[in-house]
Formats: sequence, C-alpha cells, structure tokens
Amino acid sequence: MRILLIEDDEVIAERVKNGLEREGYGVDVEFDGVAGFERALQGVHGIILLDVMLPRLAGWEVCRKLRASGITTPVLMLTARDMIEDRVEGLDAGADDYLPKPFDFRELLARIRALVRRTAAIKSSNILIADLEIDTLARTVRRAGQDIQLTPHQYSLLEALARNAGRTLTRDLILDSVWGDEDRISNTVEFHVAALRKKLDAPFPKKLIHTVHGVGYVLRSPNSDAEP
Repeated sequence: MRILLIEDDEVIAERVKNGLEREGYGVDVEFDGVAGFERALQGVHGIILLDVMLPRLAGWEVCRKLRASGITTPVLMLTARDMIEDRVEGLDAGADDYLPKPFDFRELLARIRALVRRTAAIKSSNILIADLEIDTLARTVRRAGQDIQLTPHQYSLLEALARNAGRTLTRDLILDSVWGDEDRISNTVEFHVAALRKKLDAPFPKKLIHTVHGVGYVLRSPNSDAEP
C-alpha cells in the first residue's frame, strides 16, 4: 500500500518516511498544501497523513477540498496543535483520525493499521463491471463466469484500473500505483497491459480495456456511452 505524507517539516517527513518504508509501505511526500492536494487527487494512495500547519494551503482546507472532490481516502491528521477545537475542526473537515505531535511511531503505525481495517470493513470485497468480477480479498478474477489466472502484477494493474473504472489512468499513475519504487523497464506498463488484454479481452466479444492515445488507459463497461 502507498501512503501520501503531506508534511512541511523535512526532518519529521524524512523520519516518518524512512520508518514507514521499513514497515513495507510505499511513501510519497509533499511539503505544502497545494502540492499535497494535487498529489492526493491522483487517488492511488491507501492512506493520507496530513499535517495541519502547511504553507500555501492549511491541512484542514486540503481535507475539505479532497472530500468536496470526491476523494474518500482515509486521512490521519498530524499536528502540534492539541486543542479540542483543532481536533473538532479537523474531524469536521473530513479527517478520519487525529494524532498530536510529538507522537510515538508505534502509535502512528497502530492508527494506520486501524484505518486500513476500518476501510477494508467498509469496502466491498467485490468489484463488478459488466461481466467482470474481481474479489479483492481472494485476489481472483472471473469474466462471463470463467476464471482468469493473472500474475501478481497483472492483478494489481487490473485492480487499479477497475477501482478507477471510467477514469483514464496515465502511465505514471499506473507505475506508481502498481510498481511503486520497484525497478522497472521503460515499457513496463505497455507490456503488462498487452498481457492483461490477451487474458481479459481477447477471448471475449467486447473489450473492457481501452487506450487513450497520448494519455494512458481506461477500463470501462461496454455499455458506457464513451467511445473506445
């Protein structure tokens, strides 16, 4: 899972980033509210760690704008301000949890795990798009009742596309979402999309994965009004 950390204190950001990476998380860091908001709009992160006192755009406003934009990614607010009013404002802005600074890193990890569990309990384990069925807990795929065997990367690519059905994902977004910081060759996305299409689209009369030339890829129902 990738985590977005929006924190203007570079020392704290580096410490948190290194600690999370040791725990196996992928971490992206932004140092101001505007850049953090724009990065969060990509929708590829499982958790957002959001400082309150940010340059250019305060954390509360970042959270409000994200919720107004339809981004439902869990937000854990981090701040040295521990007044009740501050916590209430953060939660009213759409934050899911609140952790005052300074904090013990073990508590941060515990709160992240709790948010992940809470989100998993809310989300359905199944994604249904036309005749495509994805069980995200079992990581299994069926189309028109037929089991489709995918490699781990092919499955992660499909899930990223399916969770953003109808929305074009750029090549860079796919790389960040599926491969993170792994080493990858220049044609990684193209290679895996082609392999996925052979399994998911080629045996069936209607295709689900479409190329948006010069932009990226989109998965959509054949019944969509959009042109292929």
